[in-house]
Amino acid sequence: MDEIQSQSDYYRYSSSSASSPVSRLPSNNFYYLRKPGSLRQPVSFEDSPDWDDTDVEVKLEDSRDHNIAATTTASHSGSLSSPPQPEARVVARNFSGASVAWKDLKVTIKGKRKYSDRVVRSSSGYALPGTMTVIMGPRKSGKSTLLRALAGRLDDSAKLHGEVSVNGAKSSLHYGSYGYVGRKSTLIDSLTVREYLYYSALLQLPGFLCGKKSVVEDAIVTMSLSDHANSLIGGHCCTKGLSIGEKRRVSIARELVMQPHLLFVDEPLYHLDSVSALLMMVTLKKLASTGCTLVFTIYQSSTEVFGLFDRICLLSNGKTLFFGETLACLQHFSNAGFPCPIMQSPSDHFLRAINTDFDRIITLCKNWQDDHGDLSSVNMDSSAAIRTLEETYKLSADAAAVETMIRRLTEKEGPSLKSKGKASNATRIAVLTWRSLLIMSREWKYYWLRLILYLVLTLCIGTLFSGLGHSLTSIGARVGAIFLFISFSSLLSIVGIPAQLKEVKVYISEDSNKHSGAFVFLASQFFASIPFLFLISISSSLLFCFLIGLRNEFSYLMYFVLNFFMCLLVNEGLVLAFATILQDMFWSISLLVFMHAMMMLSAGFFRIRSSLPRTVWMYPVSYIAFHTFSIQGILENEYNGVSFTVGELRTISGYQALQNVYDVSPDDHSKWKNLLILSLMAIGYRVLVFLLLQIRVKKNLSFLSFLCCKLKISN
Repeated sequence: MDEIQSQSDYYRYSSSSASSPVSRLPSNNFYYLRKPGSLRQPVSFEDSPDWDDTDVEVKLEDSRDHNIAATTTASHSGSLSSPPQPEARVVARNFSGASVAWKDLKVTIKGKRKYSDRVVRSSSGYALPGTMTVIMGPRKSGKSTLLRALAGRLDDSAKLHGEVSVNGAKSSLHYGSYGYVGRKSTLIDSLTVREYLYYSALLQLPGFLCGKKSVVEDAIVTMSLSDHANSLIGGHCCTKGLSIGEKRRVSIARELVMQPHLLFVDEPLYHLDSVSALLMMVTLKKLASTGCTLVFTIYQSSTEVFGLFDRICLLSNGKTLFFGETLACLQHFSNAGFPCPIMQSPSDHFLRAINTDFDRIITLCKNWQDDHGDLSSVNMDSSAAIRTLEETYKLSADAAAVETMIRRLTEKEGPSLKSKGKASNATRIAVLTWRSLLIMSREWKYYWLRLILYLVLTLCIGTLFSGLGHSLTSIGARVGAIFLFISFSSLLSIVGIPAQLKEVKVYISEDSNKHSGAFVFLASQFFASIPFLFLISISSSLLFCFLIGLRNEFSYLMYFVLNFFMCLLVNEGLVLAFATILQDMFWSISLLVFMHAMMMLSAGFFRIRSSLPRTVWMYPVSYIAFHTFSIQGILENEYNGVSFTVGELRTISGYQALQNVYDVSPDDHSKWKNLLILSLMAIGYRVLVFLLLQIRVKKNLSFLSFLCCKLKISN
């Protein structure tokens, strides 16, 4: 904690010492200029001394391509120049930053009328290499939408107006030139920090395996994760996992593997306590000092964290109330008539003034005022404050300075950010397959426990129907045993829904940054599931055949194993399809149980398939139910070529014996046709999942959220 505090004080002091006489004040009084005898009064900046503008040339150079990232001239040099690193801290690698400028940016989202909901309204600003630019505002103010607009991550329902330029050029950001970290990043709990980042590097970067270890180690050092490099992200059994703040730093480190020029982070302090928030911002400040351009959103911060920011873009209801230096923002509020109290955090003061939700609290407080005394401290009309701050900013020198800087940044094009190479699809499939196999070997709750449950279920059914014999009278009980084995085993696979939901969420997170793809994800998931499902099928099938007393020739046993294996593959695809559509555990389990119940009823055991009502039950339910083809194939494998003696002279075939119990075909090759149908079903469900990923997940919308967004557009 002392190290964090010392680094925080160092960065805060160094970033301001060159910009104003405020540096002569003690660090604890950094934000306030006080007059003697006025310690208890809110202080205005009107009487504060002015500081001279200083021209500073920032020149960042990458050691690999030797491209100049940006050359800018601005006022307040403390926000342009990166603070020197303490001697005890060594920067692992220098980044080549890039300047970003946006002018008159507007974002509208398609509502009931075409693009009727305006989320961001005429925002202008810039971000320079080696600095941290924060977009701050209350809930639903448009800050996340503005960040996505700058990163080129807007949804299809949004429309962008205005200009966004990078190094003076109006071009979109290419793969590898920037990193984007969402508010909720999905990590893999079963991997260590080093393993997770190494697999991410293999997915993102081309080239040989050995060259990526140094990049991973650099990212670990940059995000201060050296002490947790070999710790599991989510813990395992009795092992404690990482904290929320450490997981957020892992999410950022994943993007640093590509060594981006720009880094966009949505709410880096989301759900973090004060200590974790301070450590996070000190780490990001250290990253910015390497030359990387940082732009992130934030809802609220402490005073120490606020002191680390270089520039602030203040939003409320989509309107820009201020853009400029952090100290200038305090002066802007003071000039508008809303000075920050001495004992209050600047960010708390800003949000208190511009958050319209406080108006409802004011109404409530006025009703209590007679009984609880004067509550004038909360008696501030936020709507009026927003209008005053907006008008004051439009007429201020800060707005003119922003326009001047944007003009300087865009009048001449700098070096373009080139797209970096990608790993091939074959490499990604191999990496994801190996990673999934490693996850399966560690996820005892969803994989090894599932194997044990299959064996216990098989043991229960096998002992329940043991000693049937091979007489004609045992056919009905044997069909019942096979039906229960296939149906209940398929129903038991619903236990894997949590694991499938995790995989879908991980895919969404990786695909949003183009680290994966629908085909790569499905192919790797299919290849990784084969060893585990085959282990379940061969162990359960052999145990079931031994206990029930089915035909024990090798060819018949292998057909039973293959049939049950295909049945598991089909069911795995069905579970994945429901997980992809719904992306919710409760609804996925509920609808899958209902779906399996419908399939079991139409499988031909409770009523022969030819006697089922043709509407709904026979067409299409009985043809959708994989139970039908699996059970039919197993019965044909067991009874085709077998004859039973009836009396002393008459014999009947196995097909004739099954006619009154289950619909089967007399063709000797019919069982292979049923196996082929199961194989096509397994492929068909994965094709369906591929289409669902393209339609739903590509837009980061689940089925439920898609319906919700029709009713309400969330910012």
